[in-house]
Amino acid sequence: MKIAVAGGTGTLGAHIVRSAEGREHEVTVLTRSQGTDVRSGSGLEDALAGHDSVIDALNYSTLSAKKSIAFFEQTSKNLLNAAAKARVGHAVMVSIVGIDRNPNNYFAGKLIQEQIYQQSEAPHTILRATQFHEFAGQMLAQAKVGPLRIAPRAKIQPVAAEEAALRLIELAEGPPSGQVSDLAGPRPEELSELVRAYAEHTGVHGPLVPMSLPGAQMKGMRAGLNLPETGATLGTMTFAQWLAGQPRG
Repeated sequence: MKIAVAGGTGTLGAHIVRSAEGREHEVTVLTRSQGTDVRSGSGLEDALAGHDSVIDALNYSTLSAKKSIAFFEQTSKNLLNAAAKARVGHAVMVSIVGIDRNPNNYFAGKLIQEQIYQQSEAPHTILRATQFHEFAGQMLAQAKVGPLRIAPRAKIQPVAAEEAALRLIELAEGPPSGQVSDLAGPRPEELSELVRAYAEHTGVHGPLVPMSLPGAQMKGMRAGLNLPETGATLGTMTFAQWLAGQPRG
């Protein structure tokens, strides 16, 4: 089948493309370099023509609820409208576990994105997943105060991005199912400990201080609001197993 991927060059998107090609699907990555801009809608309908499914794995780096809402509202509407005009039979989007319990900052935009899909007439499937194992490295790179690196405190249950990608492809291969069971990693973890383990594995030196970061989103994550509830599908790869496969510094 023909599958289009929005956000196909990101952490998750790259895994989606590889998984789809490994299952012998024809894959189109929707990128501006190929003349397609999901945010403006330019070139979308033509790019989606002839596709069976589209997977929405778009991401936007911001802590601003206003910016997150604006981005996901715009891209979701453009993607669904273009998919309908191109007669794409199935739109699949990836969301985040627990955003209804912690609808703050970046998560506010993802919640709006879900609502747009749910309120549209487009045949769709929504998969909520927990943070990916790569989240620890992203926090290590981003959380800094001068020369001081911060290991943010939070309760997470990270899942392998490749396992999330495979699940999304399986959903795209099947019929539209609305919101399906959440996907999470095999066990809960403390984010600050994962950040420290990642730093040691990759050879990042210098002070690394566990800290409770301000903001409603991080407060909710420390409270465990983004952990999966009973009934979630659990992946098999632990953070330690994933880390063992990463290059050492």
